[in-house]
Amino acid sequence: MKTEDLDSFDHAILRVLAEEGRVSVTELARRIGLSKSPTQARLKRLEESGVIRGYRAILDPIRLGLDHVAFVEVRMNDTREAALEAFNTAVAAIPEVESAHLIAGNFDYLLKVRTADMRAYRRFLAEKLSSLPGMSVTSTYVAMQAVKDDGLADVI
Repeated sequence: MKTEDLDSFDHAILRVLAEEGRVSVTELARRIGLSKSPTQARLKRLEESGVIRGYRAILDPIRLGLDHVAFVEVRMNDTREAALEAFNTAVAAIPEVESAHLIAGNFDYLLKVRTADMRAYRRFLAEKLSSLPGMSVTSTYVAMQAVKDDGLADVI
């Protein structure tokens, strides 16, 4: 499904669910101005097409003791497809890596890493990140404050 396949009701459904994923279908229908049956059908279509990939709880990392955030630039010593795939597979299995992006620029990957504190980050860097396949050099930037971290709710 492409953006042009979505109408104003689909966008309204996505906006409501991005803010409140546990809203009932009845309440969702009321908020977007449709009856329950067409809202349910649209919701099912959005799920089946993969526009809605799933539902989950939004956890508070600070209350979970994970308030140290670092962004890590990774430079690879090999950027052939097999090396990138090996790195992708390995980094996806590391729980501390909240997100990982292949970048077009002066480095190859940008990782968002969340740990309890600097000591835990240093352990992560020494024991996990430095042993990933194809990894050559890293640069770390520690976040002092999250100014905006809303996901897609404002984009839709």
